[in-house]
Amino acid sequence: MSFSILKKIGDAQKKNAVVDVRSGDTVKVTQKIKEGNKFRSQVFEGVVIRTDRKDSHTARITVRKIASGVGVEKSFLIHSPLVEKIEVTKRAKVRRKNLTYLRERSGKSARLTGKDFDRAAVNELPKDEPVAEAAEAPAEETKSEEKAEA
Repeated sequence: MSFSILKKIGDAQKKNAVVDVRSGDTVKVTQKIKEGNKFRSQVFEGVVIRTDRKDSHTARITVRKIASGVGVEKSFLIHSPLVEKIEVTKRAKVRRKNLTYLRERSGKSARLTGKDFDRAAVNELPKDEPVAEAAEAPAEETKSEEKAEA
C-alpha cells in the first residue's frame, strides 16, 4: 500500500476540529463509557503532561491528576469517537513537551506557573463543515484532466 492511500484512510478517521491542547494545560476530558448496553459520560480533569503526534489521526494526550493521594494518568486519543469533548480550563507556562518530572513531585513543588489566555476562544470549535468532500473534489478534477489530456 502506498503512503497516500494510508493517509486518506487516516484522514477519514479524524475529527473536523479539535481543541488546541498543549503540555501544561489543565483540561476536562469528557469520555463516553459503556456499561452493559448503556453509555454514560465521565469527566477526567487533570494536567496534560504529554502530547504526541498532534497532526496525525493517532494524536494522543496524557492527562495526570491526583485522586485520593495517588497519581492517576490516563491517555486519550484526541480523534477517538469515545472522547466527546476536551475543554482547556487553565494554561501554564512550560518549556518542554513532556512533563514527566511532575510524577516525582508532590505538593507545592508540583505547581505550574499560570499564564493568561482567552479561554472562550481556545475552547470554541469552528462549525462542522464537510472537509473530506472538499479534499476529494480536487483529486477527482485532476484525474478527469489527465484523462482529457491522454
